[in-house]
Amino acid sequence: MTCCEDNVLLQDCARYLKLPFSKGNLPGNNQAVKGGKESFWITSFLCSTKLTQNGDMLDLLKWRAHPERISDSLSKLKEIDGSEIVKFLQDTLDTLFGILDESSQRYGLKVFDSLVHIINLLQDSKFQHFKPVMDTYIESHFAGALSYRDLIKVLKWYVDRIIDAEHQDHFQQVLKATEYIFKYIIQSRRLFSLATGGQSEEEFRCCMRELFYSIRFFLSQDSKGSMPIAHTQAVFLRTFPAVYAELLKLFSVREVATFVHDTLGSLPTAPSPDCPLEAIKLQCIARTVESQLYINPESRCILLPVVLRLLQAHMQEQRELVMCARILTSMLSLINKDDTDTTLVEEVDLIVEKVLGVLLTTILEITNRPQPAGNTLRLQFQDITGEFVACLLALLRQMSDNHYQKLLQRFTSKDDLRDFLLQIFTVFRILIRPEMFPKDWTVMRLVTNNVIITTVLYLSDALRKDFLNDKFDYKVWDSYFYLSVIFINQPCLQLETFSPSKRKKVLEKYGDMRVMMGCEIFSMWQNLGEHKVNFIPAMIGPFLEVTLVPQPDLRNVMIPIFHDMMDWEQRRSGNFKQVEAKLIDKLDSLMSEGKGDETYRELFNSILLKKIERETWRESGISLIATVTRLMERLLDYRDCMKLGEVDGKKIGCTVSLLNFYKTELNKEEMYIRYIHKLYDLHLKAQNYTEASYTLLLYDELLEWSERPLREFLNYPMQTEWQRKEYLHLTIIENFDRGKSWENGIILCRELADQYEAYYDYRNLSKMRMKEASLYDKIMDQQRLEPEFFRVGFYGKKFPFFLRNKEFVCRGHDYERLEAFQQRMLNEFPHAIAMQHANQPDQTIYQAEAQYLQIYAVTPIPESQDVLQRDGVPDNIKSFYKVNHIWRFRYDRPFHKGTKDKENEFKSLWVERTTLTLVQSLPGISRWFEVEKRELVEVSPLENAIEVIENKNLQLRTLITQCQARQMQNINPLTMCLNGVIDAAVNGGLARYQELTMCLNGVIDAAVNGGLARYQEVSVTHVS
Repeated sequence: MTCCEDNVLLQDCARYLKLPFSKGNLPGNNQAVKGGKESFWITSFLCSTKLTQNGDMLDLLKWRAHPERISDSLSKLKEIDGSEIVKFLQDTLDTLFGILDESSQRYGLKVFDSLVHIINLLQDSKFQHFKPVMDTYIESHFAGALSYRDLIKVLKWYVDRIIDAEHQDHFQQVLKATEYIFKYIIQSRRLFSLATGGQSEEEFRCCMRELFYSIRFFLSQDSKGSMPIAHTQAVFLRTFPAVYAELLKLFSVREVATFVHDTLGSLPTAPSPDCPLEAIKLQCIARTVESQLYINPESRCILLPVVLRLLQAHMQEQRELVMCARILTSMLSLINKDDTDTTLVEEVDLIVEKVLGVLLTTILEITNRPQPAGNTLRLQFQDITGEFVACLLALLRQMSDNHYQKLLQRFTSKDDLRDFLLQIFTVFRILIRPEMFPKDWTVMRLVTNNVIITTVLYLSDALRKDFLNDKFDYKVWDSYFYLSVIFINQPCLQLETFSPSKRKKVLEKYGDMRVMMGCEIFSMWQNLGEHKVNFIPAMIGPFLEVTLVPQPDLRNVMIPIFHDMMDWEQRRSGNFKQVEAKLIDKLDSLMSEGKGDETYRELFNSILLKKIERETWRESGISLIATVTRLMERLLDYRDCMKLGEVDGKKIGCTVSLLNFYKTELNKEEMYIRYIHKLYDLHLKAQNYTEASYTLLLYDELLEWSERPLREFLNYPMQTEWQRKEYLHLTIIENFDRGKSWENGIILCRELADQYEAYYDYRNLSKMRMKEASLYDKIMDQQRLEPEFFRVGFYGKKFPFFLRNKEFVCRGHDYERLEAFQQRMLNEFPHAIAMQHANQPDQTIYQAEAQYLQIYAVTPIPESQDVLQRDGVPDNIKSFYKVNHIWRFRYDRPFHKGTKDKENEFKSLWVERTTLTLVQSLPGISRWFEVEKRELVEVSPLENAIEVIENKNLQLRTLITQCQARQMQNINPLTMCLNGVIDAAVNGGLARYQELTMCLNGVIDAAVNGGLARYQEVSVTHVS
C-alpha cells in the first residue's frame, strides 16, 4: 500500500508487478489484518472496436449461438448506448441483414425497426461523422441481395398505416430514414441483378410502383394543418429529394422523373395558412430543381409542370416568397436563349404561361409594401425584390416572337388582356425607377431597358389590334404612352452625359434606345386616328418633355406630333388654346429644371412652321409658334441668369422680362404672381427696397377688399382676400419706409386707414395714422440723396434675348456716378466692349457676334412741374418729385452749326437733344426699364440760352428761399452763385448771350421773335 500512496512510484511498473496478487501469496510472517471498515474497489474501462462488455450487444452479435434470444436482442438494441452501436456498425448491420435473410417472415419488422434506429442514430450531430462509414458499408460490404423485397414490403406496410395511426412518432422516424432505406433497397436489387442476371425485374418494378402509389396516397391527404399527419408528410418531403440519385442507379431518367412528378403532383395544391407543410413543400421543390435529375432536359420536361403548379399556387398566395424566388432563379438559370432545342422552347412557353402573370403580380405587391424598419429585414426585402426582378428580366429575354404570339393568344377575353398590359406596363415603370438598382449598376440598367423596349415593341401590336377603333381603351393607351415617356427620360439613357468611350460602347451594343422608343411613340400616335383628341391636352406635357431631350433624331421625330395635336384640336374646338396653354405651363417648369437649349428653340420653330404651311389655320398657328418661341427665349435667358455666380442685376432684369411676358402676352395670372414673388425675393436680397415694394404692389393690385376665401398659395396661408391684401399693404409700407420712398408709403397708409375706419377697427386705425405721421416726419427731417440716371445700350448677338440690341435707362445706387456705374456694368458683362461715343450704332454693331455697351448719363424730366415751381415748398419735398415717377429722360449733345465765331461761340452753339420715353416710370419693379420711344430735336442757340438762364434763375431762387427760411446756416453757396452770375469768369457770362440776341434782331421769323421776347423776360429777371 505504500507504493500506492505515492503516484510517482506507480510509473515504475517493476515496483508493483512483482508484488503478491492474492492473500495466499503473502509471506507467513507478514499477515495483514483487515479492519471492519476497510474496503478496496477497482474500476476498469475497456475501449475496443472488437470487444464489448455490453451483454445485449454481445447477444445480438452472437445471435447464431442463441437463436432464441434474437427477438429480445433486437428489441433491446434501441436501449444500447449509441457509441457502442457505431463502434460495431458494420458488424451490427451484418447481423441485422443476416437475420433478415434467414428469418424475414419472423423478424422482418423488428430488423427493419432496428435498421431505422441505427440510420436515425447517425442523423444525430454526435454521430454524423459515421455516415461515410455506412455509405462505405453499403457500397463495399453490404451483401443482402434479397433484402430489398423485405425492405420494400415493410416500408410500404408502414406507409399504408400512417393515415389511420393515432400516434405518428414512430412513422416519422421511419420516414426520416427513407434516404438510407432506399440506398439499401437499390443496392440490394443491384446485387440480386448481378447474381441472377436481372431476374424478377418486373416484380421489383411492380413493388416499387406500389410503394410509390402508397406514398402518393399518403401525401394526398389534406391535413389542413391541424392533424399530426401534416408533420409526417413534412418529414417525408425533407428526405425525398435525396432518393432521386439512388433511383437513377436502377431506373431511367424518364422513369425517375415520372415517379417524382406523380409523387409531388399528389400534394394538395391550395396552400393552407399557418401550415408548416407549406414551407417544406417549397423546400422539397427547391431541392428538386437543384438536383441532377432536373438538370437533365429529358426529365425536366416531365417535372416542370408539377413544379410550376406548386410554385404558382404559393406565389398567388404571396407566401414563402424567398423560397419561391430561389426556385424560379434555379429554373431560369438552366435556360439558354442561344439553345434552339425544341424542348427548351416549350419550357419557356410553359413557364410564361404559368408564372409570368403571377410574377408580375408579386413584383407589384412587394414593391408597394412599406420597407421594413430593421437593416437586416430591409436588406432581405431588397434581395427578394432583386431576385424576382432578375427572374422577370431573364424570362422576358428568353421569349421569342413565337412566345409572344402564344402569350397574347392565350387571353380569351379583352378584359384579361387589358389587365395584363396594364400590369406589365406598371411593372416596367417600377423597374425604371432610379432607386431600383444601385447608382453604379449601369450595365444592369441598360440590360433592363433593352428587355423593356423589346417587350414593348411586341406588345404594341396588341394595342393596335385589340384596343383601337370601336375597341379603343384610353387607360391602356395612356399607360403605354406614360411608360414610353418615362423610359426616354431616364438618366441612365442620357448618353450625352457619358464619356466618349462609354457612349460608343453603349451605342454599339444597344443603339440609342431613346430614338427607338421615340419612333415607336410616333408610330403608335399615328395609329390612333380620331382617338388622338382623347390625349389632348393630357399628353402635351409628357411629349414636350421628350422633345427637350438633347437628341436631334428624337426631336425630329417627336416635334411634329405637336402639329398633329394643333390640327386635331382645331377640328374639335375651332382653335388650339388648350394646346397653347399646356405648352406654356409645361415649358416653364421643364426649362426651369435645366431642360431645353437654343438649338431646341430653333428646331421647334422651324419644324412646326414648315408643317403648318398648307394648313387653313396657318396664321393662328404662326402666332402660337411665335408666342411659344418667344417664351423659350425668355425662359432660356432666365435659366442662364439664375445660375450660381451671376449678378443680381441680370437676374432681376431677366425676371422682369419674363414676368411682363406672362402678363401682357400670355395673360397667365398664376405664373405672373409666381414670378412677382421671385422678383420680390431678388430685390430684397439686393436691398432694393423701393423696387421690392413696387413689385409686391403688382400682386396687391390684383386683390380686392372682399371676404372671398383664398386657397393656400406660395407662402400664404388659407385666408380671406381682405386679410391677404392687408398683409401685403403692411409689407409694402414697411419696404417703402426702408427704401426712403415715404410719399408712396403714405398713400397706402391712407388706403389702409380708410379700411380700418370702415370696420371701426380704431386700434389698427390709430397705429396706421401714427405710421403715416412718422413718414411725414421722415420726409421733413431725414436727408435723401438724389440718384443719378444712366442710359445703357446693349448691342450685339451675344447678349441675352431680353437685352439684345435694346437700350435701357437705369437708376443708379446712392453716391454712384458715371465712372462707377460704367465699371459695375463692365463687371456684370466681363466680355463686353465699352463704346466711347454716344452716337447710335450701325447694323454692323447690331449683328456682331460680340457684346457692346454704350453708357452715358441722362437727366430726368419730372412730371410734377407744379410742385417744383411752387415757391415755399421745402426742398426735402421737391427732391422726391425730381427723381420719382419719371417717364422721360434727356440727353444733350452740343455741336456747332455753320462757322464757329471765335469771339462768341454761343452764336453757333446748337444742342442735339435726345428725349427717351420708358415703358414704365422709374423707380418701379426694376432699377432699369427699356426705352420705348426716342425723340431727337435740335435746340437753337437762343433756346439754349433761355434754358441756361432759366435754370440759373431757379437755382438762385432756391438758394434765396433757403436763406430766408433760415434753412442754410452758411450763405457761401448763394454768394458763390451770385459771383458766377454777376462777374462770370468763364465764357463771358451774360454779355455773350446779349450779343447773341442783337445778332438775331434783324430776323423776322415769328418763332425767333417770340424767343427774343422770352429771352428778354428771363434776362431781366436774371439781372434783377
